[in-house]
Amino acid sequence: MLQGAMIVWFALTAASLIFVLWDSLANGVTSWVQRLAWILVVAYTGPVGCFLYLLTCRRPFPGGHDRFTNRTWKQAINSEMHCLAGDATGIVIAAAIVPLLGLTNGWDAVLEYGAGFVCGLFIFQALMMRGMFEGDYWKAVRKTFFAETVSMNCVMAGMLPTMIILSSFWPDSEDPLAAEFWFRMSLASIVGLAAAYPVNHWLVASHLKHGCMTLPGKDALDLGHRSPEAALHEGMTGNMQHHGSEGTMHAGHGKMEMRKLSLPVQIVLIVVSFAILAAAGFVTSIFVPISF
Repeated sequence: MLQGAMIVWFALTAASLIFVLWDSLANGVTSWVQRLAWILVVAYTGPVGCFLYLLTCRRPFPGGHDRFTNRTWKQAINSEMHCLAGDATGIVIAAAIVPLLGLTNGWDAVLEYGAGFVCGLFIFQALMMRGMFEGDYWKAVRKTFFAETVSMNCVMAGMLPTMIILSSFWPDSEDPLAAEFWFRMSLASIVGLAAAYPVNHWLVASHLKHGCMTLPGKDALDLGHRSPEAALHEGMTGNMQHHGSEGTMHAGHGKMEMRKLSLPVQIVLIVVSFAILAAAGFVTSIFVPISF
């Protein structure tokens, strides 16, 4: 029965991935980073990711992208894709390597967390999005550290316990050459996606993290409340839009004007996110002994 379920899952995942790849090339109006994030997420979450893509990001018709995505809950899902794509990629790479090291499950989790954090923050966020910060890589790291850390800790609070618990009942799923491994990664990614949604919704609604942005000139008919002259001006100057709970925020020449919390508040919230991660580890230890 499990084998049959995996066959159906992988068939649906393949179809979903082909569709999103095609649509990203033929119908995509977002940045290449946003499109890459959705492609990776769909590869990990299959039809679940494809359904969310259709629901929150895909341009429904020429000129309709801004209005279609102009809801905070849709922006939150799009925002989370950046985080989930980077985290899941790092975790999958680490999970494919750690069985060769013969470590205990506690050290496995530490290495997987580290790989997810490095890939999520330092590669998928700072490196790929440094253009939003005048090309300054370390500025991108500093500016995205808070939002990405609290989001990533929630993603990992869902992914890592799921991986550990499933592997204890399903030893074959630790082999990266086995289909069971990729099915386990898919299930863990879906749980991580669900676990991180609330914090991403709050971050976007509070204008602490950006959501889905339409590239200037890509969806020329989508004038919304703007005049044709204003839309043309935005396309020429490279302005980008962000839709949040308080409306549209404009940022000249590709810069996003986001709110900034005070450092003490950031520290407290980061500590809270680590507490959530620790709580997830504690719950995991109830079902599976964690050893170092």
